[in-house]
Amino acid sequence: MSDAEPSLQRSETAERYLEAIYYIEHEGEVPRPGRLAEWLGVSAPTVTVSLQRLSRDGLVRIAEDRSVELTGPGAEAAAKIVRRHRIVERWMTDVLGLDWATADLEAAQLTHGMSDVVLDRLDDQLGRPTTCPHGNVIPGRTPPEGRPLVRLVDLADGEHARVARISEVAEHEAPHLLHILDQRGLTPGVDVSVVARSAAGWQLRATMGEFSLDRSTASAVWVESPGD
Repeated sequence: MSDAEPSLQRSETAERYLEAIYYIEHEGEVPRPGRLAEWLGVSAPTVTVSLQRLSRDGLVRIAEDRSVELTGPGAEAAAKIVRRHRIVERWMTDVLGLDWATADLEAAQLTHGMSDVVLDRLDDQLGRPTTCPHGNVIPGRTPPEGRPLVRLVDLADGEHARVARISEVAEHEAPHLLHILDQRGLTPGVDVSVVARSAAGWQLRATMGEFSLDRSTASAVWVESPGD
């Protein structure tokens, strides 16, 4: 066990920072103090102090341009945090029957204090799932096989594809997004077709019929590339 890990276990704040950096990095963005302040709802000076502590503990590196990246130990610690969150989400939706949005909020409250013993027992009872309810891979699991992923908004009129996952960054920034997608039946594994696109939004067809989404919401959905 690294020297940083006991400190991480004592600090929920450290866990939230590592989790946020993990999500931002895995969506292809560059974590920066301003982005983290926005994500976590704290002031810029607070972020600066917290990042300095994480850097001191060897969990992040801060570049000259103030961009932030996880170190090896930091990435390992963050993956453990994200794993807890995604397994608990899966339990809440699959066993307790909670909707996506509620499960996400409740998981955020529960996971930081959950022991590995309880988590591993939940994981076993769930059959060791590969993804969270939104299709994002649980760290340490093999991603589902399929075509390369593209955003739903990149499909042309008339194209159809299978929903693969929902952006973690987008769901965090717009909690109502999960409710909208769940209500529309736009969930991983569902086939969706683009009926038409316009400035007003995307007209789509899925298992629950036709419906429209604005560009922001549609951009949060990743689908398997239609291919040739």
